[in-house]
Amino acid sequence: MGKNKVVASIDVGNSKICTVIANMRNDEMQVLGVGVAPSRGLAKGIVTNYDQTREAIKESVHQAERGSGLKVSSAYVGVSGRHLTSTNSQGVVAISRNDRLVSPNDLGRVLASARNVAVTPERQLLHVIPRRYSLDGYEGIKSPVGMHGFRLDVETHIVTAETSSVQNLVKCIRAAGVEVEDLICNSLATSEAVLTPDEKEMGVLMADIGHGTTNVAVFKESNVWHTAVLPVGGYQITKDIALGLGVPMPVAEEIKRRYATLAPEERNTRAKEQEKPAAIWISDGHSVLQKDLNEIVSSRIEEITAMVLAELPRSEYRTVIPAGMVLAGGTANLPQLDAFVRDLVQVPARVGTARGVYGISDILQNPAYGTAVGLAFWGIRYAAEEGLESKGFGGRLKDSYKNTMFNLKSVWSEKNTLRPDTKDNSNAERRA
Repeated sequence: MGKNKVVASIDVGNSKICTVIANMRNDEMQVLGVGVAPSRGLAKGIVTNYDQTREAIKESVHQAERGSGLKVSSAYVGVSGRHLTSTNSQGVVAISRNDRLVSPNDLGRVLASARNVAVTPERQLLHVIPRRYSLDGYEGIKSPVGMHGFRLDVETHIVTAETSSVQNLVKCIRAAGVEVEDLICNSLATSEAVLTPDEKEMGVLMADIGHGTTNVAVFKESNVWHTAVLPVGGYQITKDIALGLGVPMPVAEEIKRRYATLAPEERNTRAKEQEKPAAIWISDGHSVLQKDLNEIVSSRIEEITAMVLAELPRSEYRTVIPAGMVLAGGTANLPQLDAFVRDLVQVPARVGTARGVYGISDILQNPAYGTAVGLAFWGIRYAAEEGLESKGFGGRLKDSYKNTMFNLKSVWSEKNTLRPDTKDNSNAERRA
């Protein structure tokens, strides 16, 4: 096995900011440090207050540094928000060698052809991900390098981001004293942590229901087929509780976390056992009915689930995702959410937590931290692959034939460039 690679990741969410420092040992990720700080200055993935966001990021990073004894110099950072959009594109090239064997250069050319899509100056490419190759019309080829042929086609999934939104996020990260090693779409990062290889092969939908947004990713035949960001999440559930029950937002959030359930059989049992409907007493002496709370929550979850399923490429979603749905994000902590969704859409459903991690990782065994772990996995599995040098954010192009997650680095900063740290390519270095 190669050298251990220490990486850091930062999940800049709407409710919390989580920093993870980790390395890979024995094909598992060892968590060395975790820092969690309340999110400030963000709304639906967009920076709305530079100073508050910068300080919240700095607090999270410092917590992880204290716990690990390591200094974070650069990190893999997640990107979310409605400004993310995705599309599918195709590319085609003729095999250039005289012997007609596909070379890595041919692979680079066909991917360059596929990413030749119209992008306005206000937007920037974030990912160019090969979905599948075909050689002389034969489809289903996953690694065409070394094969014989005359024409190479590729179908890719392309993710773009709003340049100004990403610039503001990168500026906050750098102001907190951390270089951006790479920017990764949150839905792809979360999928790395919570999905199994079998689910990706069969066909699965991952829904990361966060505080302000829901990140969606659909996988089929081990490749990403669709990604999306929906402008709904746990905040909307809390707001509905506040309006429906006439309580302040902080009280509504506490009620949701402590008392909401999506298990109707439990509600019915409790109601039958009591002469009066079960009531929840809140701090100001007032009470709300358990039944009313659960009806509000279930109605909103039904709506979010319908919006998620609407992202599938075909109406016959059961044939697209035979492995069902994997639910992540803080909202996945609602009791019996998986059973509720399973009954609602009639496909398998489970709550997804980070897999393959050990060390000081107890807090990460929660669906709310799937993105932070997935970002670290991304850095370890792809950027740190043997033979690939980590050069920092701003120009490195990974050899796509060595992994299926081809990531096109973009360039953002005040001078439209982010230069890597040439002194040390590690993401976390020991304190002096």
